[in-house]
Amino acid sequence: MLALDVVLERGTQAVGGFRRHVRIEDDARVIALAGHSGAGKTSVLHAIAGLVTPRDGRIEVGGHVLFDRARGIDVPVHQRRVGYVFQDARLFPHLDVRGNLRYGRRAAGRASFAFDDVVALLGIGALLERRTANLSGGEAQRVAIGRALLSQPAILLLDEPLSNLDRARREELIPYLQRVRDETALPIVYVSHSGDEVERLTAAVHVLE
Repeated sequence: MLALDVVLERGTQAVGGFRRHVRIEDDARVIALAGHSGAGKTSVLHAIAGLVTPRDGRIEVGGHVLFDRARGIDVPVHQRRVGYVFQDARLFPHLDVRGNLRYGRRAAGRASFAFDDVVALLGIGALLERRTANLSGGEAQRVAIGRALLSQPAILLLDEPLSNLDRARREELIPYLQRVRDETALPIVYVSHSGDEVERLTAAVHVLE
């Protein structure tokens, strides 16, 4: 479902930048990216989302070409239909949970993910009227995942979504991630340093050197 062959550059090597050639071609629906800090895992996610432009190469998700330097294709960020969940939830503090979820909702086109279905999937019905400051870390990440799903993505990118949580909150959130994996047909790219998370949540692992 993911075919990616890109050259990524950031800054210059003389001042801490890097140049990476990353090639992933995998039919697995749920893929993990692993590797040491600085290997380029987040840069790969940013390239898929269109937040950084590869120096060269091609990105295809589910048969749709998002980037192809040789053919001059570079689909704009807002047209890529990418749901992105970061390490921190990045919720809007001036909105309650319902407002945050509705902010992510894509108005145009057919909805694959309905509001009530996403709320039920993630068990956040009791949180809808809460302010984001009153959420635990695990609750905030569930809302962030819900917001990403309501954007009607064609692929879901998860960048170490459990890394800022303590062990109890991680164990609380993993079953919801498994439900998202099992009850949606979305391709998922999951970045993690945890072998346990990777084993429990993903079907294939690609290690970036």
